[in-house]
Amino acid sequence: MFEQLRDKTILVGVSGGIAAYKTCALVSKLAQCGADVHVMMTKSATEFVAPLSFESLSHNRVVTDTFDRNFTWEVEHVSLAKKADAVIIAPATANIIAKLACGIADDFLTTTVLACKCPIVFAPAMNTAMFENTITRENTEKLISRGFKAIYGGSGYLACGDVGSGRMAEPEQMLSELSGLFETKKDLCGKTVLVTSGATRCNIDPVRFISNRSSGKMGYNIALAAYERGADIVYIHGFTDAFSIPAAWKTEQAATTVDLLNAVEKYADSVDYSILAAAPCDYEIVPESKKIKSSELTLHLKKTADVAAWLGNNKHGKLVIFAAETENGIVNAKEKLAKKNADMVVLNDVTQTGAGFDVDTNIVTLITKCNEIALPIKTKREVADAILDNLTEL
Repeated sequence: MFEQLRDKTILVGVSGGIAAYKTCALVSKLAQCGADVHVMMTKSATEFVAPLSFESLSHNRVVTDTFDRNFTWEVEHVSLAKKADAVIIAPATANIIAKLACGIADDFLTTTVLACKCPIVFAPAMNTAMFENTITRENTEKLISRGFKAIYGGSGYLACGDVGSGRMAEPEQMLSELSGLFETKKDLCGKTVLVTSGATRCNIDPVRFISNRSSGKMGYNIALAAYERGADIVYIHGFTDAFSIPAAWKTEQAATTVDLLNAVEKYADSVDYSILAAAPCDYEIVPESKKIKSSELTLHLKKTADVAAWLGNNKHGKLVIFAAETENGIVNAKEKLAKKNADMVVLNDVTQTGAGFDVDTNIVTLITKCNEIALPIKTKREVADAILDNLTEL
């Protein structure tokens, strides 16, 4: 149950309310689900639950002080924010809600939350009168309008003796909401997706070759995203980094561009989508049978097989190609889209920092015959999902 939380990094913010005792159960359940749980506590929260309790349940150090000297070299609130997959603040008191609504960052919890780009969930918990106060309602609505998600508990007996709204949601409810953040679309069930990935090589002699900088990260992330969305995967790869390949994938290794074309031809008739993320070597020569030892070397190269052009002329489904450019990107990409008879071209300017080969991020523009969508810098997994989202709508 809640398998989606396995291997996810979850930050749990605990502010000063009696409901913090429920958060102990939440942290325990998250850890049991296989999540990497990091707890951040306000000073007030430590008056209700000792940090040691959360450390025992999460198996990670609890942070309460922005200026704690027992830290790694990283700026800790930033490093935690960068690796977080989700944040939940439980309990979220009227005070912490007001601070976040106004952008106040005066402790470790608030500075970390403001540095996060992942989904943020908060579970309000307070006296009924505070909960129903206009100011609290306005602050809560501000956070929701900015993309925060509120999880409310029911009405009932409160620690102050009142009976009414303001109770914090139960741990199982919060766990379910967090799990729901990671539910994967299943819009590719029954579809077969062919993905090419990595670099091919042009051999010069038995020890030398010409190739490019591709690591295969983009293609692998596309195949993985499609697989998690229910697709059957045909994964044709050249030389890539080491990835964990699911046993259910049909895989082919292609050392040269001709090998890549032969593998694509083998499956072209049986796929619904073809996404050519590989970086084929564009030229070839007849390699020498023995190691070249001359003091000078002249190579006479000729254009090799054009995989995208062949598939564009023989496709039985939608075709996505890539255009790695250094200048005139939009013009060149649109020309390539038309020339290869593709349905989408993914343009990336490899001169931009954080884009292109052998990095974990990319900056791309998705171009079709009718549309251009420029994406900001994203992880290659996020880019993969954006490609699939738009491809399934064509």
